[in-house]
Amino acid sequence: MTEYKSDLIKTLVSRGYLNQATDIEGLDEAAASQPVTGYIGFDITADSLHVGSLVQIMMLRRMQQAGHKPIILVGTGTTKIGDPSGKDQSRKMQTDADIAANKVGILKAFGKLLTIGDGPTDAIVVDNDEWLSKFGYLEFLREYGPHFTINRMMTFESVKLRLEREQPLTFLEFNYMLLQAVDFLELSRRYNCTLQLGGGDQWGNIINGVELCRRIDQKPVFGFTTPLITTASGAKMGKSESGAVWLNDDRLSPYEYWQFWRNTEDADVGRFLRLFTDVPLGEIAELETAEGAELNQVKVRLANEATAMLHGAKAAKEAEETARATFASGGSGGALPSFEIDTAALSDGVPVLSLLTGAGFADSNGEAKRLVKGGGVRVNGEVVADPQAVVTTKDLVDGAIKVSAGKKRHALGKLA
Repeated sequence: MTEYKSDLIKTLVSRGYLNQATDIEGLDEAAASQPVTGYIGFDITADSLHVGSLVQIMMLRRMQQAGHKPIILVGTGTTKIGDPSGKDQSRKMQTDADIAANKVGILKAFGKLLTIGDGPTDAIVVDNDEWLSKFGYLEFLREYGPHFTINRMMTFESVKLRLEREQPLTFLEFNYMLLQAVDFLELSRRYNCTLQLGGGDQWGNIINGVELCRRIDQKPVFGFTTPLITTASGAKMGKSESGAVWLNDDRLSPYEYWQFWRNTEDADVGRFLRLFTDVPLGEIAELETAEGAELNQVKVRLANEATAMLHGAKAAKEAEETARATFASGGSGGALPSFEIDTAALSDGVPVLSLLTGAGFADSNGEAKRLVKGGGVRVNGEVVADPQAVVTTKDLVDGAIKVSAGKKRHALGKLA
């Protein structure tokens, strides 16, 4: 096994972040001799990132912990084009107003997981619209077009997959890899950035940037990608049975976030502790030996660590207590996600199906009806067998009605 010199590469490799790297020995030498500046780009297609992006943020956190400087590159410019990587069809085009609002939203998570500021290892936020919006079309083509060949671009996975599936790849999207390469060049010139990190699906785009920096400025720079993070059963990271696992608490409550980690598959616990928490590796090795009831306690540890990192220790503790009250004693812990029930309507009776859609457990009455018929719906802990059942004011317990779908989804309906 290779003995690395730098704390950064030792950490990234030992905790499971390495998929591919352009010159890992050279990067290790650079990181061992001086602080390295590295970046990851985040396009702003929604007003919150989700758990699928968390491994990337954690790599920036590892950089900072090892004494290096992270750049959070916000892709206002590239979002206007849309990254075709891993997609069967074009992304929905967003307005400038949507992009600006989303930018505010996605930056919330970074401030919780990284130290952002002016210090030598503080993360900085940079927007690629600063340079991409300044280019004229002919200027861009003359400056950078000669450094890219269609032959090479056609070999990249993001292009090949789309064409193999006979899905159209627009010329707009085809330009995305050029823009990302120019991002690396600009960051190299402006901030002496020598490292781009990203997910495995970004390998082709990262290679383009590395080669562009070397061709134009003869500057040695590096690329590093993570493996695609999937669960032991093969599911893509970032989804739960109730939808996307958002990082912002206005999109997903700390309790639901905690539950996502608590429900980790047995085979994933050690890996997720390494990737998504700061628990020391030696301690993780001991925790991985747990079985049965002890393993469930390790999952609680994972949930507490991950939730405290993003939402704070208080939120993690409240989530654990709520889970204990909900599952162990049949209570309705105060940290459960909530939704509104119209007070006037409750007097006449609100259908249980409406509770299920209001809680977000079903997208339609038809889907809610199927949940009831499947026997997994409970109101205040009592199984509901009749799809036509209604709740009224007499069902209020401490001013709320608890609705459950299956063993893991619970919410409180509170009076509007």
